[in-house]
Amino acid sequence: MQLVVFILAYPLLWLVSRLPFRIIYILSDGVYFLLYHIIGYRKKVVRENLALVFPDMDTNERLRIEKKFYKHMCDMFLEMAKTMGINAKEMEKRFTYTNIDVIHQLEKNEKRILLMASHYASWEWVMSLNARISLKGYAIYLKLGNKYFDKLVRDIRSKYGTTLIRTNESRKLIKQAVEDGEQFMLGIASDQSPMVSRARHWAPFMNIMVPVHIGGEELAKQHNLIPVFLKVKKLKRGHYQGTFKVLTENPKEVPDYGISEMFLSETEKLIREAPEYYFWTHKRWKHRNKVPKQFQ
Repeated sequence: MQLVVFILAYPLLWLVSRLPFRIIYILSDGVYFLLYHIIGYRKKVVRENLALVFPDMDTNERLRIEKKFYKHMCDMFLEMAKTMGINAKEMEKRFTYTNIDVIHQLEKNEKRILLMASHYASWEWVMSLNARISLKGYAIYLKLGNKYFDKLVRDIRSKYGTTLIRTNESRKLIKQAVEDGEQFMLGIASDQSPMVSRARHWAPFMNIMVPVHIGGEELAKQHNLIPVFLKVKKLKRGHYQGTFKVLTENPKEVPDYGISEMFLSETEKLIREAPEYYFWTHKRWKHRNKVPKQFQ
């Protein structure tokens, strides 16, 4: 069945990858109408999330954000398919950086980097960064249930030279890379909800206590990776701008969980600045009623 679904879907994805952007966004408008107005894909989850984090916001304003989010989500997933057919030169025009010299200076100083990004704006096109730096690129990702789509996503995300590693392999592979003397950048997006049974730290995120992924911080401290937050701004359809912020140059000196909380704080700033570009379909706050006593 997995193969059948893939065989049916792949020709459509391939076709999208060959379409000009102006046609892609006409198609995206149609997908938005279908997903939002007809199917109502995860509309209840999105609406509940927005009500949770913006309780004092006018209902009409939350509805405006909700609709803009769905339009952006449709754009982003079609842009992901378009990645198969876009060349490096065009990608450079569509995903720019205000201060890539920050990364180049860390490269010059022979530092290893932990790039911390959020599920915000376009995290898929961030993978193109690897074509503009000399560091070897790694990115942690969650394996998809359909093995054929999993391979496709890995192929798309590795187009610019990034090596994707699964979550359960990350510690071993990064340890080996350090022992081999590699200079690398490790990319993670850890703003989504971990399994509550494995959560060792909770912190406020958008004023709600949530379990926090701390694996990135642990890797940074263990291997002296410099944590750098990537702020992504959507300029207009198909155009994004990234800005780097070094969270600390001495990760081992930061108190436990401090790096993770700095990451959440920076993500909050993005959400408050333009909430329509956050990935609201995830149930990020689903464990809010399970906060351990020591964190209450």
